[in-house]
Amino acid sequence: MIQRPRTSRSPLTQAGRRRRIGVKPARSRGRSRVDLSPAEQATLARILSKEQDYIHSPEFERPDAERRIYDEAPEIRKPDTSWYHPVMDDLSGGERARSGSSSQVLLTAAEERVLFLQFNYARHRIRAIQEEIWSTPERTPTAAQARELLKWNEVAERLREQIANTNLALVLAMAKRTRMSEVDFAEMVSEGNMALLRAVDKFDAERGFKFSTYACRAILKAFSRQGMKQTKHRQRFPAEYDPNLQRSDYLETKRAERVRDEAAELRRIVVENTADLSEIERQVIEHRFGIQTPLKNDKPLTLEQIGKMIGVTKERVRQIQNKALAKLREQMDEIREGPRPEEDDEPSGGVADPDDAHITGFGLN
Repeated sequence: MIQRPRTSRSPLTQAGRRRRIGVKPARSRGRSRVDLSPAEQATLARILSKEQDYIHSPEFERPDAERRIYDEAPEIRKPDTSWYHPVMDDLSGGERARSGSSSQVLLTAAEERVLFLQFNYARHRIRAIQEEIWSTPERTPTAAQARELLKWNEVAERLREQIANTNLALVLAMAKRTRMSEVDFAEMVSEGNMALLRAVDKFDAERGFKFSTYACRAILKAFSRQGMKQTKHRQRFPAEYDPNLQRSDYLETKRAERVRDEAAELRRIVVENTADLSEIERQVIEHRFGIQTPLKNDKPLTLEQIGKMIGVTKERVRQIQNKALAKLREQMDEIREGPRPEEDDEPSGGVADPDDAHITGFGLN
């Protein structure tokens, strides 16, 4: 069973306790100076900020419990988790997963009991030191207590990590068995890892069951909760994800506005003839780019069609057009009162082949 202190556990009491917890580095009432690094101070503050839970065992009550649990216990093989990260990269398992799982350490029930006994004894010692500190008026650890807390916290974290690493293959196995199309595989593995860590904290090895039995159930339950969350999210937000909605169209909008403004300005220049175009040049520009919309279908004419209308060759129409465009560019440059952007620079000859493409902005942009 999980042991808890006998003090009040009301929210107000716990909040006041967290406010009062601190480590004073200066000497106080005969207490020796606590010289800790910033990382150690942060770790100590985290340890003292909440009550440490643990799974109790009768072994903890023996006078020589620490020696029996650690010194006389057999050495447990440590797992090799180098195979786990490549599996996460391709999210498919494959040959790497099979080769990694074959090299995993498979613990017996007795070996698991040794690990969990050591893990919970370290947490038991942390709880005992916490109660000693909180029973004093100052509620401040001495140098010895601080060092003891840090030592047993390191032992507990190391054993917790060892147990979790030994059972990482359970997460992948359960994730592959419970593949849900609406949940990304990487998210499932991440949720499974968190469920595995919670299972390590809550598992009671004294009941005689294998940890994999308890952990698999906890991982599958975590997957089920995650699937329910995804379902509720889709019901609340039924719209499908559209990448175009996530990308800003500011630049495209500003460019389109600029093209429209320059097109309107160019139309005004042609209509008012502020660029000093000749009559034949105005006719070519108006018919070529549909400025006056001479046709009912509002489509610009080709060079050949314009040549038949005014009685000149296609090449002559091209020369007239290029000359008129050069005048219009000069007029637009004067209106802009500055150098044209690089994207507006074009050779003095104008458009390379107006017959093959429609020219945005009447061939000036």
